[in-house]
Amino acid sequence: MQEIYEFLKKCGTYYLATVDGDQPRVRPFGTVNIFEGKLYIQTGKVKDVSKQIQKNPKVEICGFAEGRWVRVAGELVRDDRIEAKKSMLDAYPSLQNMYSEEDDNTEVLYFKNATATVSSFTDAPRVITF
Repeated sequence: MQEIYEFLKKCGTYYLATVDGDQPRVRPFGTVNIFEGKLYIQTGKVKDVSKQIQKNPKVEICGFAEGRWVRVAGELVRDDRIEAKKSMLDAYPSLQNMYSEEDDNTEVLYFKNATATVSSFTDAPRVITF
């Protein structure tokens, strides 16, 4: 999982795919954090992406850097603890203008039953589960 975290940080921007009814939805994301041994992302509860995740927590993210890409598929689980939110916001101080660990909008989610596939055009894919 540490390797996947470091790769996503290197990407800067990765893309999160959710489902809205029968329509796939993909959008850029940039937050990733490890807290208590779990891989977390962050969004706002008022956003459509949050509502989609709560309806169907199965998601996939994809990031590309230096000729390699990673796809992480799994379920996202909301963690409403202040400590988890604070850890994310400490890792991304620029978000503190829009979010607070004590507000009702900040949402941090961790991956459960995740499978990461690291690929390139020249090497065989590697699979990492966490």
